[in-house]
Amino acid sequence: MEKAKAIARYVRIAPRKVRLVVDLIRGKEVGEAMAILRHTPKASSPVVEKLLKSAIANAENNHKMAPERLYISEIYVDEGPTLKRFHPRAKGSASPILKRSSHITVVLSEKKEG
Repeated sequence: MEKAKAIARYVRIAPRKVRLVVDLIRGKEVGEAMAILRHTPKASSPVVEKLLKSAIANAENNHKMAPERLYISEIYVDEGPTLKRFHPRAKGSASPILKRSSHITVVLSEKKEG
């Protein structure tokens, strides 16, 4: 069974925040997933929607799959590199700020006929 894949790397949103959105669409058909993403008021929704569109285009053009029969077979978020910054505090001290990034992966499969 053929699978189409798309990966967004170094997305500057914390993985924990992206996983909230990704969990909503796991296992859904692509049309339903797009509707959910459009109506989810989270910062990572547009990023995941753009990635899903890319995966659909890959399936259509590279693997000759029918877009109306696609569903999300796998979707997961891995942690990317963390930018470490410091915020000045009282009495000459500093507190760390961790700016986290994500790697998001979407794998689409085609539903069997029948």
